[in-house]
Amino acid sequence: MSLKVLDGKKFAKMVLEGASNLSRNAAMVDALNVFPVPDGDTGTNMNLTITSGAKEVEKNTSSQVGTVANAFAKGLLMGARGNSGVILSQLFRGFSKSIEGKESITAAEFANAFDKGVETAYKAVMKPVEGTILTVAKDAAKKAVKEAKKSDDVLHIMKELVKESKASLNRTPDLLPVLKEVGVVDSGGQGLVTVYEGFLAVLEGKELPKVSANAPSMGDLVNAEHHKAQIHMKTEDIHFGYCTEFMVKFEENKTKINPFDEINFRNELAEHGDSLLVVADDEVVKVHIHTEQPGNMLTLAQRYGSLINIKIENMREQHSAILESENELVPSYSQPAEKKKEYGMVTVAMGEGIEEMFSSMGASVIQGGQTMNPSTEDIVRAISEVNAEKVFILPNNSNIIMASEQAASVVDQEVVIIRTKTVPQGIASILAFNPSADMKENEKKMNEAISSVKSGQVTYAVRDTSIDGVEIAKGDFMGISEGKIVTSKTNKLEVTKELLEKMMDEDSEIVTIIYGEDSSEDEAQELADFIEGKFPDAEAELHNGKQPIYSFILSVE
Repeated sequence: MSLKVLDGKKFAKMVLEGASNLSRNAAMVDALNVFPVPDGDTGTNMNLTITSGAKEVEKNTSSQVGTVANAFAKGLLMGARGNSGVILSQLFRGFSKSIEGKESITAAEFANAFDKGVETAYKAVMKPVEGTILTVAKDAAKKAVKEAKKSDDVLHIMKELVKESKASLNRTPDLLPVLKEVGVVDSGGQGLVTVYEGFLAVLEGKELPKVSANAPSMGDLVNAEHHKAQIHMKTEDIHFGYCTEFMVKFEENKTKINPFDEINFRNELAEHGDSLLVVADDEVVKVHIHTEQPGNMLTLAQRYGSLINIKIENMREQHSAILESENELVPSYSQPAEKKKEYGMVTVAMGEGIEEMFSSMGASVIQGGQTMNPSTEDIVRAISEVNAEKVFILPNNSNIIMASEQAASVVDQEVVIIRTKTVPQGIASILAFNPSADMKENEKKMNEAISSVKSGQVTYAVRDTSIDGVEIAKGDFMGISEGKIVTSKTNKLEVTKELLEKMMDEDSEIVTIIYGEDSSEDEAQELADFIEGKFPDAEAELHNGKQPIYSFILSVE
């Protein structure tokens, strides 16, 4: 059996099977995370990314391979999540460009398309690291190009490409010492191999193993997203059709009769919609909610004061407009009618308390973080909705930086990425912002602020391992300083105290303790007392971040 040319119909089937195979293996790819933290998400990110690409291919009826590849690249671009997802999108962006406009392609053109994809992906990464998905893609593409000089069979090229991708994957521990120390291969590279295996299965007419009992399905993983891109919904499926935003200025005569309680107010509104955000201070409360009864929301709020800054938008009409423009690279998001402000701030945060901290500083918050990386499209939407001429993006996670850069590259406005990798860095950076300074000066000051803060996290281990000389047992708590595991113990407070001691020095003045869902205010106070007892010149601040996964997020300045 041989295949001389590849057309769009066959390539579409390859894409769908590649996506399906990655979905079947997403949990396995997640488990290859180097750090034994409960947030390994490479498989999830790649799966959600390729699912977005596959949906675009499913909607495309063309038999032209160039057109199908373009649809795939477009879906990948806007759905890309995490570094691995962005790299996957860039691999097939270059692939698509190479065969643009072609009805079908030969074996040589097929091999060259993979090579062009690698070229594009390497250019997209600021500091390429060997022993990763990039290396696997590069080695496989080189082998394909070499074989194409000897064979005109597309099937043969794909077989050799898969064979070499697996061999390259097995070599990744030799290129990245940390992989060898932990005893795993690169997770992104493994994800790419599963995609290529899906491609090959279609060309060979074989059926790959079905979903195992323990592996999540593609639908399960997509449903795990905190919010779905509306472009993948039917308009009639929008349950709460009005995006409702308003502020209430508290009035003493009303709050005497109806004392304002933020938690009770939030719970009351939550019964009438979703996507709820309530942020209050001593003077006002700001509300965002998707609901079917915007008037009722306003009536409930008027019990506490006067309504200001009301904005109600019909999301069903907006969604119809988005679908009408779906052939554009960047979906069209409706803009508020008011004049754009000069500066806007978009940041990523997980945990109701942390989100409120950023909102109170004037930032627009995308819900997400280490366990839920927002897509390129999520970030594009946030840039649009912030309604500003100039926008700063603070990812607060190294795995969200590339998607932020990709989003910035496809919008038609001035966007600067402040490469924050932690929540403490994000907070310090926003506090350095000066609305009266120009863009360049703010960029400089906000970047300088990143280096003024030390970041730490405490979480638990999901498996036994040894890394950087630290022995870790499953279930232990780990102290992480600047991305490196520095201590591990069975007791949460003990490991946090040891982490703090390693982070503190004689110049440390302020320690911020953000405690999460599994920690209490009393535990946080014990840590504050420990700091102030051991370091008399330091002052401790406590915040209830309500974040998952991380018992404590620590900032030392």
